[in-house]
Amino acid sequence: MLRCLIASGASLGVAASSSAAFVSFVTTVTQVNLGQFQLDRIQLFARFNGGSDTVLNAFSLGYVSGSLVPDPFSGFYHRDNSDYNGGILSQQYGTWAPALTGSATANRPYDSFLTIGGTATATNTSSADPSWNSGGSGSHAGGAAGWNRADLLNNGTMGWFNSSPPNLQGRVGVAPNTLTDVLLGQFVLDRGAYGGLWTITIGFNDGIPGSYAQFATGTFHMGVPAPGAVALLGLAGLARRRRR
Repeated sequence: MLRCLIASGASLGVAASSSAAFVSFVTTVTQVNLGQFQLDRIQLFARFNGGSDTVLNAFSLGYVSGSLVPDPFSGFYHRDNSDYNGGILSQQYGTWAPALTGSATANRPYDSFLTIGGTATATNTSSADPSWNSGGSGSHAGGAAGWNRADLLNNGTMGWFNSSPPNLQGRVGVAPNTLTDVLLGQFVLDRGAYGGLWTITIGFNDGIPGSYAQFATGTFHMGVPAPGAVALLGLAGLARRRRR
């Protein structure tokens, strides 16, 4: 099993002064096998350095550039227990709802889902926001199915939130979150597939009742980029800075 960690850059927008301290978005890539399928399980985390920082929602998930697969919005594997999938490993049918993932051993390691912390079980209170119902174009446009679909929308506004924030599901240190990291999503792709650079924004606070929300926007890699792809992304960033 190969496991690697990629830290991504982020910019912080603060709505009001607070002790919440966002650091970066971090991804881990773990190789998993299911029968003849060789897969990469990519997990996206928000990293903090405060003791009670709490993620409230995530939004504006969108593709930026650099994908080495034909369609960066497709190709995700699902193996949830929803009516749209039924526990079959599939790239055509599934849901992004963590509450429908199913078995911790038979389903979860091979299923793509989105979450605000917590474990992908029936008690997870992460919900899709209305951005899943509109926008985009072609086969990747929003619709009545919401996030009960196998692909991602190309509208650049996809979001989800903790519908019951008092449960502190999105707080650091609340299991299964670590003392620094809160899980935001899991993406399962073919082994070695690189889905490019993506952007995301989160809303969070310091976990104190009544404290103001803050917002952080940054990027993360959907998989492990080839060395040449990283160099090109770096050069693109340098070129943008020079033009300013």
